[in-house]
Amino acid sequence: MTDDATAREPGTSPTRIESPKLRFEAQKALVWGLVIGSIWLAVHLSQSLLVLFAAAVFASMIDGGARLLGRVLPIGRGWRVTIVLLLTVAFFAWLGYFAGSQISQQAAQFPAIVSEQIGRLIGYLQARGFAINPADVQNIASNLVSGVGTVTRAIGGILGALTTGFLIAIIGIYLAIDPRVYERGVVWMVPEERRAALYDTLSHQAYTLRRLLAGRLLGMFAEGIFTWALLAVYGVPMAALLGLLTGLLAFIPNIGAIISGLLMVLVGFSGGVDMGLYTIFVYFLIQNFDGYVLVPMIAKKTVDLAPALVLAAQLIFGVLFGIMGLALADPLLAMIKVALERRSKRLGDGDAEPDGASGVRA
Repeated sequence: MTDDATAREPGTSPTRIESPKLRFEAQKALVWGLVIGSIWLAVHLSQSLLVLFAAAVFASMIDGGARLLGRVLPIGRGWRVTIVLLLTVAFFAWLGYFAGSQISQQAAQFPAIVSEQIGRLIGYLQARGFAINPADVQNIASNLVSGVGTVTRAIGGILGALTTGFLIAIIGIYLAIDPRVYERGVVWMVPEERRAALYDTLSHQAYTLRRLLAGRLLGMFAEGIFTWALLAVYGVPMAALLGLLTGLLAFIPNIGAIISGLLMVLVGFSGGVDMGLYTIFVYFLIQNFDGYVLVPMIAKKTVDLAPALVLAAQLIFGVLFGIMGLALADPLLAMIKVALERRSKRLGDGDAEPDGASGVRA
């Protein structure tokens, strides 16, 4: 009787599975193991991946500014990136040294005014028969503050936030200086026959992200300036601070507008009913301008995202990753949509390999 060792062909590995069915099942088990391992790895690396995506968003802003300068200044890309960075630093320096004193004084009074107006609202509702316990409201506020996402809890504190912001800025600067190096590094990780398709997708994603962020910055600037001007004309307290908060929160669609509107109305009613009604008018005027003028204009130039889809993504990423996930939900959703659109277009064209979309990357 011949044993397995003598029946095995010369040169065959002793770990080779001879049965095709067993080999197929082993391959399926390996694939499932890799999928589960990839999911586990993505969950544990999600915080770092989100920071890297934030760096890519920052790099897109720098890249967009450098491209705009390239239309009027025929100088090298490195110089244009340097000019954009210097202008950014100069803006924040101006904000800190020249406008900081006024805004800091307003910010010191801001929590007291908001707390006072919330107390008045609770008293008004209690007088109308609503059983509201101020302690319960305070507990809810404390839970909201403590219920920040995974990234914020992991980083922890102001020092951790500053460290994360510093990492995002440094990585973003490296990406903006020479993005092609990192683009080639990503493309080389896929099979050669799929590299042209990946180049096409990355090119359109970068193009869309630049346009999306440019529109977002324009909207932030317009909302901040208009809010400050309209509130200052009527004499609303803390007009500069409310304009700054409105502009910054405009980076987060839907939710940012709700938060800034609530803060604006609370401060407005501190000066009386007439002022409160005026702040409501200003809020709806700004949001209508944003919704009917800025957003459609931006959507035509970038990617049109359904508001309900954006809000759902913000809720999911906000719960998972906190403030950073909430702020990056919109750009990340846009990148996913562009990738799906490019894949659908290639399948519609008979899976023809694209030429790299050089016109888009230019």
